[in-house]
Amino acid sequence: MSESRTFTAVPSPAPAEAPRYPVTDKVREALAITQRGVDELLPEAEWLNKLARAEATGQPLRIKLGLDPTAPDLHLGHTVVLNKMRQLQELGHQVIFLVGDFTSMIGDPSGRNATRPPLTAEQIKVNAETYYQQASLVLDPARTEIRYNSEWSDPLGARGMIQLAAKYTVARMMERDDFTKRYAAGTPISVHEFLYPLMQGYDSVALKSDLELGGTDQKFNLLMGRHLQAEYGQEPQCILTMPLLEGLDGVEKMSKSKNNYVGITEPANTMFAKILSISDVQMWKWYELLSFRSSTEIAQLKAEVDGGRNPKDAKVLLAKEITARFHSVAAAEAAEADFNKRAAGGIPDDIPELSLGGGEMGIGALLKAAGLVASNSEGLRMVEQGGVKIDGGVVSDKGLKVQPGQFVLQVGKRKFARVTLS
Repeated sequence: MSESRTFTAVPSPAPAEAPRYPVTDKVREALAITQRGVDELLPEAEWLNKLARAEATGQPLRIKLGLDPTAPDLHLGHTVVLNKMRQLQELGHQVIFLVGDFTSMIGDPSGRNATRPPLTAEQIKVNAETYYQQASLVLDPARTEIRYNSEWSDPLGARGMIQLAAKYTVARMMERDDFTKRYAAGTPISVHEFLYPLMQGYDSVALKSDLELGGTDQKFNLLMGRHLQAEYGQEPQCILTMPLLEGLDGVEKMSKSKNNYVGITEPANTMFAKILSISDVQMWKWYELLSFRSSTEIAQLKAEVDGGRNPKDAKVLLAKEITARFHSVAAAEAAEADFNKRAAGGIPDDIPELSLGGGEMGIGALLKAAGLVASNSEGLRMVEQGGVKIDGGVVSDKGLKVQPGQFVLQVGKRKFARVTLS
């Protein structure tokens, strides 16, 4: 990925009104690609004119996405915005992947009902390195500019921070929904939290951004960028918000803590099987937000399903596309074969093997020792629900004492272990 570290913030006179450029079919197509799956694109007329200008002048637009490296791993929910960046990158525009190494030390208050603990410099460094690698699985590394907001935030200093803070009022800051709720509830708000949206907005000034992307929870911060660019005499950026992706349960947003996620570094077989587990209804939102297929292709596929084609066919295509993106086409094909084998009651070739001593063992304790459940009680619940098999036979007795020998344990459809008990 290319990297640049030069910036000088010098306020300039307010720009004259932007000239209008011809809106061609190519520009309309670019607008349609921009709008696919978005929650809001503001202001749409300004973005249309930016697209028209880019085509007329051959000057690519600067598309900014800022991510604070608050955790080391990304899941498919994080890639919704990255996918949109990739689509804009394919249109020929300059994508800027901004690592919030400075803002991470403040802590983003978006959607929070309490002060967010800031990260240490060491945590930020470790997480940021992983972010680069994982974002590169979606973005084209050769056409991605990586920046760090410490480049311009550190040199700002106390004087610059005070001057920046003077460009926004406390009353406007308190219009932010999470601040309003916390203030009404008597929940403490630290002064440094007011600095977060200001610093994120200042990033747009530093990068001369034409468009900034984020989740729906980032709208206030994105609008701050427009405000500050105008204050610094720049043409204000447009903003684009993407919806939050529901996880495997189809209800809550995708989250590792809720265990309803698909991690982008998970094994291919696991990724494929998890995607196959989503509902037929939810599948179409995943297509819209995660697939690189065209809207026309997806509409055709949906029409075929509505006309009687098995929805599983469409889900398999989605699972293979996403698995291939983060692994390979061969890995996706192998994952499909593995899934079909499991679904047919077969035992996959590649399963964990372990040896356990101590003689006969209760089924709950055995499942826990084999790493197939978290506790004895969970193992017994799985037996009760008919979800446990030994060598393909369903176990129905919770009091079963398993005798020494070699056998294959199975829990649910996806968990196996070949055990030698002695």
